[in-house]
Amino acid sequence: MIPDLQSSLICDDVRQERNGKFMLIGLFDAIHAEKLPMNFAKMCLVTRWCSGEGTFTQRSRIMHPDQKTVLAEGKDVQVSLPSPEAAATSVEVFINVAFPQAGTFWVEILLEGDLKIRYPLRVNQIQRPQG
Repeated sequence: MIPDLQSSLICDDVRQERNGKFMLIGLFDAIHAEKLPMNFAKMCLVTRWCSGEGTFTQRSRIMHPDQKTVLAEGKDVQVSLPSPEAAATSVEVFINVAFPQAGTFWVEILLEGDLKIRYPLRVNQIQRPQG
């Protein structure tokens, strides 16, 4: 049974407590840069799947504003759900993602090659006040 994507979030870092709970640090949906192009040092992509059963392959990627060109792509992640009541959380870490320009980039989550969600990640160039 194909699972449902319960959530997908981008943040600066993720910690896991001894009891298994995840702590997401610095959730964001936009990047503000003084200078472009820029490298974003570390970006964590957290996904949570539920209401399915079996083992599946997840692939995540960040697309350019043209929505055709891949900027960054994660490796295949195995999602295992032993029963429909189970949930599976994955954390992918993207290091030194190079954003060449301002614009709306797109985060895509695929399961078994099928697009499950696409959402915007805005990159804005900010201007420092003169003086």
